[in-house]
Amino acid sequence: MEISQELLERIAESKRVCVLTGAGISAESGVPTFRGGGHSAVWKGMPFDEISSAKMVRENLGEVWEWFDYRRGILAKCKPNPAHFALVELEKKAEDFTLVTQNVDGLHGRAGTKQIIELHGNINRSRCVKCEIRFKIESSVIPHQPEKCVKCTGELRPDVILFGEMLPGGAFEEAAENAMICDIFFVIGTSAMVYPAAGLAEIARQNHAYLVEINPEITPMTNLCDEAFAGKAGEILPLIVELF
Repeated sequence: MEISQELLERIAESKRVCVLTGAGISAESGVPTFRGGGHSAVWKGMPFDEISSAKMVRENLGEVWEWFDYRRGILAKCKPNPAHFALVELEKKAEDFTLVTQNVDGLHGRAGTKQIIELHGNINRSRCVKCEIRFKIESSVIPHQPEKCVKCTGELRPDVILFGEMLPGGAFEEAAENAMICDIFFVIGTSAMVYPAAGLAEIARQNHAYLVEINPEITPMTNLCDEAFAGKAGEILPLIVELF
Protein backbone atom coordinates (compact mmCIF):
# COMPACT_ATOMS: atom_id res chain seq x y z
CA MET A 1 0.00 0.00 0.00
CA GLU A 2 1.43 3.36 -1.02
CA ILE A 3 0.62 6.47 0.99
CA SER A 4 1.25 9.82 -0.65
CA GLN A 5 3.52 12.45 0.83
CA GLU A 6 0.59 14.85 0.95
CA LEU A 7 -1.47 12.48 3.09
CA LEU A 8 1.49 12.04 5.41
CA GLU A 9 1.76 15.80 5.76
CA ARG A 10 -1.98 16.16 6.30
CA ILE A 11 -1.88 13.52 9.02
CA ALA A 12 1.00 15.33 10.74
CA GLU A 13 -0.91 18.62 10.69
CA SER A 14 -4.44 17.36 11.35
CA LYS A 15 -6.31 18.22 14.52
CA ARG A 16 -9.87 17.35 13.56
CA VAL A 17 -10.81 14.03 11.97
CA CYS A 18 -14.26 13.01 10.77
CA VAL A 19 -15.15 9.51 9.56
CA LEU A 20 -18.19 8.24 7.65
CA THR A 21 -18.75 4.47 7.65
CA GLY A 22 -21.22 2.33 5.74
CA ALA A 23 -22.18 -1.30 5.25
CA GLY A 24 -18.78 -2.28 3.87
CA ILE A 25 -17.00 -2.01 7.21
CA SER A 26 -19.63 -4.24 8.83
CA ALA A 27 -19.53 -6.73 5.95
CA GLU A 28 -15.96 -7.51 7.01
CA SER A 29 -17.45 -8.70 10.32
CA GLY A 30 -19.86 -10.98 8.48
CA VAL A 31 -22.87 -8.69 8.79
CA PRO A 32 -25.29 -9.39 5.91
CA THR A 33 -27.16 -6.59 4.17
CA PHE A 34 -30.57 -8.21 4.89
CA ARG A 35 -31.91 -6.42 1.83
CA GLY A 36 -32.14 -9.29 -0.66
CA GLY A 37 -31.79 -8.57 -4.36
CA GLY A 38 -34.07 -6.26 -6.30
CA HIS A 39 -37.60 -6.64 -4.99
CA SER A 40 -37.09 -10.19 -3.69
CA ALA A 41 -38.75 -11.35 -0.48
CA VAL A 42 -36.56 -11.31 2.63
CA TRP A 43 -39.09 -12.08 5.39
CA LYS A 44 -42.36 -14.02 5.23
CA GLY A 45 -42.86 -13.16 1.58
CA MET A 46 -42.24 -9.45 2.07
CA PRO A 47 -39.42 -7.41 0.48
CA PHE A 48 -37.05 -5.35 2.61
CA ASP A 49 -38.67 -2.00 1.93
CA GLU A 50 -42.03 -3.37 3.07
CA ILE A 51 -41.11 -5.15 6.30
CA SER A 52 -38.67 -2.34 7.19
CA SER A 53 -41.14 0.49 6.74
CA ALA A 54 -43.01 3.06 8.80
CA LYS A 55 -46.22 1.60 7.35
CA MET A 56 -45.49 -1.80 8.92
CA VAL A 57 -44.84 -0.18 12.31
CA ARG A 58 -48.31 1.36 12.16
CA GLU A 59 -50.07 -1.76 10.85
CA ASN A 60 -48.23 -4.73 12.37
CA LEU A 61 -45.65 -3.78 14.98
CA GLY A 62 -45.42 -7.37 16.22
CA GLU A 63 -44.25 -8.54 12.81
CA VAL A 64 -41.67 -5.76 12.72
CA TRP A 65 -40.30 -6.92 16.06
CA GLU A 66 -40.07 -10.51 14.79
CA TRP A 67 -38.08 -9.33 11.78
CA PHE A 68 -35.73 -7.20 13.88
CA ASP A 69 -35.22 -9.95 16.44
CA TYR A 70 -34.24 -12.24 13.58
CA ARG A 71 -31.67 -9.65 12.47
CA ARG A 72 -30.47 -9.12 16.04
CA GLY A 73 -29.94 -12.86 16.39
CA ILE A 74 -27.61 -12.87 13.41
CA LEU A 75 -25.80 -9.70 14.50
CA ALA A 76 -25.20 -11.10 17.99
CA LYS A 77 -22.77 -13.56 16.43
CA CYS A 78 -20.81 -10.83 14.61
CA LYS A 79 -17.85 -9.11 16.23
CA PRO A 80 -15.99 -5.86 15.57
CA ASN A 81 -13.12 -6.29 13.12
CA PRO A 82 -9.68 -4.60 12.89
CA ALA A 83 -11.18 -1.58 11.11
CA HIS A 84 -13.56 -0.94 14.02
CA PHE A 85 -10.68 -1.19 16.50
CA ALA A 86 -8.47 1.04 14.36
CA LEU A 87 -11.10 3.78 14.64
CA VAL A 88 -11.03 3.39 18.42
CA GLU A 89 -7.28 4.09 18.30
CA LEU A 90 -7.80 7.01 15.93
CA GLU A 91 -10.27 8.55 18.37
CA LYS A 92 -7.62 8.37 21.08
CA LYS A 93 -4.97 9.98 18.87
CA ALA A 94 -6.96 12.77 17.25
CA GLU A 95 -7.44 16.05 19.06
CA ASP A 96 -11.04 16.15 17.83
CA PHE A 97 -12.77 13.06 16.42
CA THR A 98 -16.25 12.30 15.14
CA LEU A 99 -17.51 9.01 13.74
CA VAL A 100 -20.66 9.17 11.64
CA THR A 101 -22.15 5.81 10.70
CA GLN A 102 -25.00 4.65 8.51
CA ASN A 103 -24.88 1.25 10.20
CA VAL A 104 -27.37 0.15 12.87
CA ASP A 105 -25.46 -2.90 14.13
CA GLY A 106 -23.76 -1.15 17.06
CA LEU A 107 -20.34 -2.65 16.24
CA HIS A 108 -18.55 0.69 16.58
CA GLY A 109 -19.82 1.06 20.13
CA ARG A 110 -18.96 -2.53 20.97
CA ALA A 111 -15.41 -1.91 19.73
CA GLY A 112 -15.09 1.06 22.08
CA THR A 113 -15.61 4.21 20.01
CA LYS A 114 -17.26 6.88 22.14
CA GLN A 115 -18.05 9.82 19.84
CA ILE A 116 -20.58 8.25 17.44
CA ILE A 117 -23.40 9.80 15.46
CA GLU A 118 -25.72 6.98 14.38
CA LEU A 119 -27.62 8.45 11.45
CA HIS A 120 -29.94 5.47 11.04
CA GLY A 121 -30.34 4.43 14.66
CA ASN A 122 -29.29 1.30 16.53
CA ILE A 123 -30.86 -2.14 16.34
CA ASN A 124 -30.24 -2.69 20.06
CA ARG A 125 -32.44 0.21 21.14
CA SER A 126 -36.20 0.66 21.25
CA ARG A 127 -38.15 3.91 21.01
CA CYS A 128 -41.59 4.93 22.20
CA VAL A 129 -43.94 5.69 19.32
CA LYS A 130 -45.53 8.49 21.33
CA CYS A 131 -42.96 10.34 23.43
CA GLU A 132 -39.81 9.22 21.56
CA ILE A 133 -37.93 8.17 24.72
CA ARG A 134 -35.29 5.51 23.98
CA PHE A 135 -34.44 2.29 25.80
CA LYS A 136 -31.42 0.02 25.51
CA ILE A 137 -32.04 -3.61 24.54
CA GLU A 138 -29.52 -6.17 25.76
CA SER A 139 -28.04 -7.76 22.64
CA SER A 140 -28.19 -11.20 24.28
CA VAL A 141 -31.97 -10.99 24.91
CA ILE A 142 -33.51 -12.55 21.79
CA PRO A 143 -36.37 -12.43 21.15
CA HIS A 144 -36.88 -9.10 22.84
CA GLN A 145 -40.26 -8.75 24.50
CA PRO A 146 -41.35 -5.15 23.89
CA GLU A 147 -42.84 -3.54 26.95
CA LYS A 148 -44.78 -0.32 27.33
CA CYS A 149 -42.99 2.98 27.72
CA VAL A 150 -42.34 3.72 31.40
CA LYS A 151 -43.05 7.40 30.80
CA CYS A 152 -46.31 7.39 28.82
CA THR A 153 -47.23 3.65 28.41
CA GLY A 154 -46.92 4.02 24.63
CA GLU A 155 -45.81 1.09 22.47
CA LEU A 156 -42.12 0.56 21.80
CA ARG A 157 -40.64 0.04 18.34
CA PRO A 158 -37.09 -0.57 17.07
CA ASP A 159 -35.03 2.64 17.19
CA VAL A 160 -34.01 2.34 13.54
CA ILE A 161 -34.82 4.65 10.65
CA LEU A 162 -37.20 2.82 8.32
CA PHE A 163 -38.46 3.47 4.80
CA GLY A 164 -40.77 6.46 4.84
CA GLU A 165 -39.07 8.09 7.85
CA MET A 166 -36.78 11.07 8.33
CA LEU A 167 -33.40 10.97 10.05
CA PRO A 168 -33.51 11.64 13.80
CA GLY A 169 -33.69 15.34 14.60
CA GLY A 170 -30.28 16.97 14.86
CA ALA A 171 -28.23 13.92 13.82
CA PHE A 172 -27.37 15.02 10.29
CA GLU A 173 -26.94 18.63 11.38
CA GLU A 174 -24.39 17.59 14.01
CA ALA A 175 -22.60 15.39 11.47
CA ALA A 176 -22.54 18.23 8.95
CA GLU A 177 -21.07 20.64 11.51
CA ASN A 178 -18.21 18.23 12.17
CA ALA A 179 -17.66 17.60 8.46
CA MET A 180 -17.46 21.35 7.96
CA ILE A 181 -14.56 21.86 10.36
CA CYS A 182 -12.52 18.67 9.97
CA ASP A 183 -9.02 18.51 8.46
CA ILE A 184 -9.30 14.94 7.17
CA PHE A 185 -12.53 13.19 6.20
CA PHE A 186 -12.52 9.40 5.79
CA VAL A 187 -15.18 7.65 3.69
CA ILE A 188 -15.08 3.96 4.63
CA GLY A 189 -17.12 1.11 3.19
CA THR A 190 -19.99 3.15 1.83
CA SER A 191 -21.41 3.21 -1.68
CA ALA A 192 -21.89 6.98 -1.38
CA MET A 193 -25.32 6.57 -2.92
CA VAL A 194 -27.50 7.15 0.14
CA TYR A 195 -28.31 10.78 0.89
CA PRO A 196 -28.10 12.86 2.94
CA ALA A 197 -25.17 10.87 4.42
CA ALA A 198 -23.28 10.89 1.12
CA GLY A 199 -23.45 14.69 1.15
CA LEU A 200 -21.19 14.88 4.20
CA ALA A 201 -18.09 14.22 2.10
CA GLU A 202 -19.13 17.01 -0.25
CA ILE A 203 -19.55 19.36 2.71
CA ALA A 204 -16.09 18.42 3.98
CA ARG A 205 -14.50 18.98 0.58
CA GLN A 206 -16.17 22.37 0.15
CA ASN A 207 -14.54 23.38 3.43
CA HIS A 208 -11.08 22.23 2.32
CA ALA A 209 -10.83 18.91 4.18
CA TYR A 210 -8.62 16.19 2.70
CA LEU A 211 -10.88 13.32 1.58
CA VAL A 212 -9.70 9.71 1.90
CA GLU A 213 -11.76 6.77 0.66
CA ILE A 214 -11.28 3.12 1.67
CA ASN A 215 -13.40 0.70 -0.33
CA PRO A 216 -12.81 -2.53 -2.27
CA GLU A 217 -14.76 -1.08 -5.20
CA ILE A 218 -14.84 2.16 -7.14
CA THR A 219 -17.78 4.31 -6.00
CA PRO A 220 -19.34 7.61 -7.08
CA MET A 221 -17.21 9.13 -4.29
CA THR A 222 -13.86 7.86 -5.60
CA ASN A 223 -13.21 10.69 -8.06
CA LEU A 224 -14.26 13.27 -5.48
CA CYS A 225 -11.66 12.07 -2.98
CA ASP A 226 -8.07 13.28 -2.80
CA GLU A 227 -6.87 9.77 -2.10
CA ALA A 228 -8.59 6.40 -2.59
CA PHE A 229 -7.42 3.04 -1.28
CA ALA A 230 -8.90 -0.03 -2.96
CA GLY A 231 -9.18 -2.85 -0.45
CA LYS A 232 -10.57 -3.96 2.89
CA ALA A 233 -10.80 -1.39 5.65
CA GLY A 234 -9.62 -4.00 8.17
CA GLU A 235 -6.32 -4.27 6.31
CA ILE A 236 -5.78 -0.66 5.22
CA LEU A 237 -7.11 1.48 8.05
CA PRO A 238 -4.84 0.12 10.83
CA LEU A 239 -1.81 1.00 8.70
CA ILE A 240 -3.04 4.57 8.22
CA VAL A 241 -3.95 5.05 11.88
CA GLU A 242 -0.42 4.04 12.89
CA LEU A 243 0.81 7.19 11.12
CA PHE A 244 -1.18 9.57 13.32
